[in-house]
Amino acid sequence: MPGGRLTQQDRQQIAAGLADGLAYAEIARRLDRPTSTITREVMRNGGPAGYRADLAQHATQQRTNRRRTASAQGPAASPQPHGRDPEAVLAFQEKLTTVFIMSGLPKMMARVLACLYCTDSGSLTAGELARLLQVSPASVSKATTFLSEMDLINRDRDQGRRERYFVDDDLWYRSMVRSAKANDDTVAAAREGVGVLGRGTPAGDRLESVARFLDFVTESLLRAAEQSREILYSKPTPTPEDD
Repeated sequence: MPGGRLTQQDRQQIAAGLADGLAYAEIARRLDRPTSTITREVMRNGGPAGYRADLAQHATQQRTNRRRTASAQGPAASPQPHGRDPEAVLAFQEKLTTVFIMSGLPKMMARVLACLYCTDSGSLTAGELARLLQVSPASVSKATTFLSEMDLINRDRDQGRRERYFVDDDLWYRSMVRSAKANDDTVAAAREGVGVLGRGTPAGDRLESVARFLDFVTESLLRAAEQSREILYSKPTPTPEDD
């Protein structure tokens, strides 16, 4: 309905229009919507190159659910430190979740990771995660196990023997190293293929190029990660606005 909320079918048509290279104005005309509505929808959900109808629909549903929860609990139910706007924090957390989903993480794993990154301590128990995300402990357990195996979070036990999950600066370094070294299996397979298909043949040369490329990329990533590691521990330079 013109002027109403965008539906999942509307979002699918937007995605199809973007894929066809249509301008926002043309997509808006076909949906009988204001151009500003289409522009805002696309830019808040990955931009023209990253827009996906399913992720946009998910993000919208999450925002709606958060607003309903906040309305039911009252504005003082989720106080934020440092004078932060609770609704702005929730909106950003949902956006970060969508970014993690677009990078390849399953939805629940992305929600847990975004929740941890939006806490000042960077640390929460399974119970706290379940309460904040309004999901079952089993869902949290599955998500945290996955994230731990991917070196995206750490786990430990506090003094009360409760298991805590946390993110720290070194996780990004370890994740980058893990990602770079994951290329080793592809390189080994490509080199094996060269031996089977024959060096100097089109197929063999193609696989040799893949192996050389990934060798170079892996070495460069590992060197860059090591050289840049100190950035993770350096404090940002204060700006006049921070005073």
